[in-house]
Amino acid sequence: MARRYDPERRRRIIDAAIRVVGSKGIAGLSHRSAAAEADVPLGSTTYHFKTLDELLVAALRQASEGFAKLVDERAALQDPEADVAEELAALMGEWISGDRTGVELEYELYLAALRRPALRPVAAEWCAGVADQLARRTDPVTARALVALMDGICLQVLLTGAEYDAAYAREMLNRILAGRS
Repeated sequence: MARRYDPERRRRIIDAAIRVVGSKGIAGLSHRSAAAEADVPLGSTTYHFKTLDELLVAALRQASEGFAKLVDERAALQDPEADVAEELAALMGEWISGDRTGVELEYELYLAALRRPALRPVAAEWCAGVADQLARRTDPVTARALVALMDGICLQVLLTGAEYDAAYAREMLNRILAGRS
């Protein structure tokens, strides 16, 4: 039997892994569960991803594009006259009030790096990438502090179920921006 050409199979497996993590958590992800969700043979998942960590790295890389993409597309953040704190506070509000499942999934994969060293470089890339984008409007150290604050605020909202408070976020972001050297 000839092998069927399927150039999108790898991407479908990653999408399936993200769906599995979204519904069952990281503990529910296996090559078998990803294959079943993607409707591909088990051998396809192990062909494209030798280990579960390789699959998780691909899933994290894809899932973490969400917020970074929003920052990159936010035209006002490129405008030297725009209020950076206002724009970032609004952006966080839009992101966290959008697809909540997607936001939770992004953080679940991101935080999985605590226990899975293979994921740490991808998590670090995400932080560095967003900080690099913000460094266009401030210095690199302040940009890293902004990323840390935004992460903290978003995690608190997700973990406590509290409402996102844009005024608080804006004030804290301004404090960091005002303290830069």
